[in-house]
Amino acid sequence: MVTSSTRAGRPRVSSRETLAEAACELFLERGYEATTVADITRRAGVSRSSFFNYFSSKSAVLWSGLDERIGALELALRGAGGADEVASAIGDLARGFAPDALALAIVNDVAMGLSDELARDAALRAARVARAVAAALHRSGMAPLEADILGAAWGGAVLGAVRSWARGGAGRADLAQEMGRAIAIVRGR
Repeated sequence: MVTSSTRAGRPRVSSRETLAEAACELFLERGYEATTVADITRRAGVSRSSFFNYFSSKSAVLWSGLDERIGALELALRGAGGADEVASAIGDLARGFAPDALALAIVNDVAMGLSDELARDAALRAARVARAVAAALHRSGMAPLEADILGAAWGGAVLGAVRSWARGGAGRADLAQEMGRAIAIVRGR
């Protein structure tokens, strides 16, 4: 018999994925607004504090995977020296990205009742990417207006690629391929 030791009070199966799965099930059953963090933790069989060990909010359940990638992109762009390095860092963001709660939410946004929530949250992520890219381009000598405009284009490209990937069947396609298409569009190819 295989056993595993766990910390007191934490079920063996608690994890980010278990919580995300429970949240998505509830969002589909009840809708996003009608689902509480307490509902999610009850479904997942974990405590409220366990939930907040993984996620800062209910909406973070959907965005945590991409948020981690955007955080890594922000770090990578601090040392970036120009447009080619920006494009490379954007491409890296997508490599190995697996279908997750966000992809499911994008495809089922109406059924989950979170179309407006997704649009607001996507705009925040696009703005994070835009700020990081604009700062990198400006540091490389680009004029602020051009850097800001290109930053916004890159932010839109990242979120557009994620949406396209999810709607095209995230389990059947590779986000890196969709991101490659987005990169080509921004770069004018």
